[in-house]
Amino acid sequence: MQGKMEKSREILVEKLDLPKDVMLNLPKITIIGNDEITIENHKGIILFDRNIIKINTKVKIIDIEGENFEILYIGDSTITISGKFKSISYEV
Repeated sequence: MQGKMEKSREILVEKLDLPKDVMLNLPKITIIGNDEITIENHKGIILFDRNIIKINTKVKIIDIEGENFEILYIGDSTITISGKFKSISYEV
């Protein structure tokens, strides 16, 4: 039943041309250069180290690799991280 509701919601959002990240609680990733990332609609930090970060989202876990990571801001569903980023990917 949950699958049908989610699919119906996706179709409605598409037809009404509403922002998917807000309406479907999907992650929105904003990258500024290679030294700042903001992730909205996250579900928590799984791992935080100076060289790797794993962040949970509704879709999948986001892996961020690089060096000298610091959390600049963390809120209810938004996190901003600084450092030198080498890669950003979803876990398979």
